[in-house]
Amino acid sequence: MANHSQFGFQDASSPIMEELVEFHDHALMVALAICSLVLYLLTHMLTEKLSSSTVDAQEIELIWTILPAIVLILLALPSLQILYMMDEVNEPDLTMKAIGHQWYWSYEYTDFKELTFDSYMVPTTDLPRGHFRLLEVDHRVVVPMESPIRVIVTADDVLHSWAVPSLGVKTDAIPGRLNQTSFVATRPGVFYGQCSEICGANHSYMPIVVESVPLTNFENWSSLSSS
Repeated sequence: MANHSQFGFQDASSPIMEELVEFHDHALMVALAICSLVLYLLTHMLTEKLSSSTVDAQEIELIWTILPAIVLILLALPSLQILYMMDEVNEPDLTMKAIGHQWYWSYEYTDFKELTFDSYMVPTTDLPRGHFRLLEVDHRVVVPMESPIRVIVTADDVLHSWAVPSLGVKTDAIPGRLNQTSFVATRPGVFYGQCSEICGANHSYMPIVVESVPLTNFENWSSLSSS
């Protein structure tokens, strides 16, 4: 859960999010190296005596042609690797369907016969003490930890987006189309997200709450919820 003075990402709770954070740090180090080089060259040009003589500098031209290409390769390779990892959905242990409405989410656990529910934001007047305003819902999405979860995302009316930052998940919900994403929660906890596509007047009032629990707790919850 992010706080008001936080400058970085939320703590990663899935392997994909860990890879995204590492790539972000990698890209920042490349940008820092480029900025340092440019700053050094500018300082050198301003402090040294200028010369108007023409110098044949084929080596320099070769370097400033090849060096940017190498930098782009260093950025592109890990980026493509993460993109393919995010698209990979291999034998999920659980499949659920998230349907966006104005302005709430509906969930269907397709591996269970009658496990469906709507998830509405809890109004501030009804919010229990210690819970987060505009982020808490009346029915949380409960998933087993350390298990591959596939989420099929669609919408019933307008464009929505199912996003949970700490899990590294963000998938558009489009009416008439099924998009899918996957994640593995590596630790127990409660992870908050929100609709990330402007979908109308109450766009900011359709939060997402994913609760990761041990497998035995999930089995108990699913048996109670489907009965």
